[in-house]
Formats: sequence, C-alpha cells, structure tokens
Amino acid sequence: MNTSTTAVLHSEWIKIRSVRSVSISLMAIFAATLAVTVLAFATVGQAEADSPGYEPLFSAFYALNFGQIAAICFGATALSSEFLNGALRISLSAVPRRGLLYGAKVSVVGGLALVMGLITSFATFLVGQLFMGEYAIGLGDPGALRASFGGGVYLALIALFAAGLTAVLRSAVAVLSTLIPFLLIVSFVVGDVAGDIARYLPDQAGQAVLHQNPDGGLGPWTGLAVTAAWAGAALLAGWWTLRTRDA
Repeated sequence: MNTSTTAVLHSEWIKIRSVRSVSISLMAIFAATLAVTVLAFATVGQAEADSPGYEPLFSAFYALNFGQIAAICFGATALSSEFLNGALRISLSAVPRRGLLYGAKVSVVGGLALVMGLITSFATFLVGQLFMGEYAIGLGDPGALRASFGGGVYLALIALFAAGLTAVLRSAVAVLSTLIPFLLIVSFVVGDVAGDIARYLPDQAGQAVLHQNPDGGLGPWTGLAVTAAWAGAALLAGWWTLRTRDA
C-alpha cells in the first residue's frame, strides 16, 4: 500500500469519526441490536421456545432485523456527507483521483461495518442465550459459530449496499426511505407473492446464513454471496456515477 493511499484512508477515517450522525449510526448497530435482544429474550424468549416451528438458531438473531436498519443508516450517512454543502468538491481538490477517493471511503465504511457487525452478531447470540435457561444453545452447537460470523458479514454487506445506492442517488434520505420500507415490508410481501424469486433478494438471501438448515436452493454461504453481489452491483453503480457526474 503506498503512502498516498494510506493518507486517503486515514482522512476518510477522520471524516467518519468527526461527523456525529455517521459515528452515532455506527454505534447504533450494536446498541439497537443488543437493546432489542435483551428486551425480547428477557420477556418472551422462553415462551417463544415452546412455540411450534421454533428455530433456536435463527431466533437467536432476531434483533439483527433492527441492527440492519442502523447498518443502512451508517452506510447511507457516511456517503451522503460528501454531497452536502460542496464537500465533494473539497474532497476532490485534495484527492483528484475519484476512484481512489471512492475506494478509500468504501473500504473504511466496509471495514468499520464488518468489525461492528461481528461484535454485534456474537454479542447478540451470547447475551440472548443468557435468558433462555434450559432452551439455551452455545457456540458449539451446529451452525452457531457460522451464523454468528455470518451475521456480522451480513450487516457489513447491507451497509455497503446502502453506501453504493447513496453514491448513486446522492441522498441519504432517498436511500433510507427506499431501503428501510423495502426490508421491513416489501421484501416479505414479495416473498408471499413471488415465492422462490424472493430468496434472491438481498436481505432474504443473506439471512440464510442465520439458519441451521436453510430452506430452498440457497445455502448459508451461497446466500451471503448473493447479498455480496447486490452490494457489489450497488458499489459499482456508485463508482460509475461518481466518475461520470459533476461534483
């Protein structure tokens, strides 16, 4: 890695750390997920374990549905800060190579999201099981370690997906108002209507890694690969937009 690349990476890290909305959204990935985990498992955790069709492993990561919202906010706000008040022109005056600027920003966003995602995923699993009594499972149970690791990767990919879309739309508000309703509502409606096609949506494909034995044609790692493809396509579109559109 050359010095200029190191300097750009360092500057992007400083930007993320200094913009309050971005740093708060990063910390919210952990805080929101853990708060929902404690609330849900402390109140209805063991009661839900007696329900028909209960899946201990997938249920252990219930709160990641809320953590992914924070991950979207992090990815979106980290990129949208470049498009406010002429910030992009200032950044390009310091780093004229748009590919380097974009690559450094995406690398920092992805790296931070991955670290926070892994911490969040493992903490969610371990803390939730403290409330499960006789129904508790551990990291040594089949699929648990893989799901804990995969959950962190999933959160990072969702953050990158949001980052790429923000580079295209140049608006965190537009991305948040599109992605959050999609993940919370539209994806499930499409799943009920379209059946097998919905398995290839970014959220449903990626969450296959959280199941002990995923249903359908996608395995745990194949599902994550599909989500990675969605994120990669969004990031590529964002790069092309940044490269061709005026600052």
